Amino acid sequence: MKSGLGLNFKLKVKHRMKMETTKRKKVLIALDYNPTAQKVAEEGFLMAKSMNAKVVLLHVITDPVFYSTPGYSPIMGFNGYMDMGPIQLDSVDGLQNASLQYLDKSKQHLGDESIQTLVKEGDFAESILKAAKDLHADLIVMGSHSHKVSSRIIMGSVTKRVLQHCSIPLLIIPTKLKK
Repeated sequence: MKSGLGLNFKLKVKHRMKMETTKRKKVLIALDYNPTAQKVAEEGFLMAKSMNAKVVLLHVITDPVFYSTPGYSPIMGFNGYMDMGPIQLDSVDGLQNASLQYLDKSKQHLGDESIQTLVKEGDFAESILKAAKDLHADLIVMGSHSHKVSSRIIMGSVTKRVLQHCSIPLLIIPTKLKK
């Protein structure tokens, strides 16, 4: 003779296993100075659009001296960045303007004028986490690349710190350049 306990237990387990999906309403895409930023933006944008989520592009200015090194450009990640005209990188205001132009070019590249852009100044990881919290983002998208020793040290540690302190889902786009 079978008892009804087994059936009751199965129903309770099935009920507990029912998973509610949370709608992602806002996706924060963190873009850095790397030429692979275009891939990060495109993948993040596609993910956001598949969820009907709003998109925020973020660029963080970390050390103004770093931006003034020869050959450096914070806007080198997207095709067409050379069409941006003269850019002053010798002041924080100049860097802010260059970063905003970079994000505007990124927005144009993605073809969606509803994309919000944001430039923050400070530590990469802290700025990304704070922006996500302030914006009530539901997902952070960022790249992780390691084709140069300096990038591995700087960006690898940024990705790791964001991952360790993040309280929302994080999508990490591998951006290592193909050989």
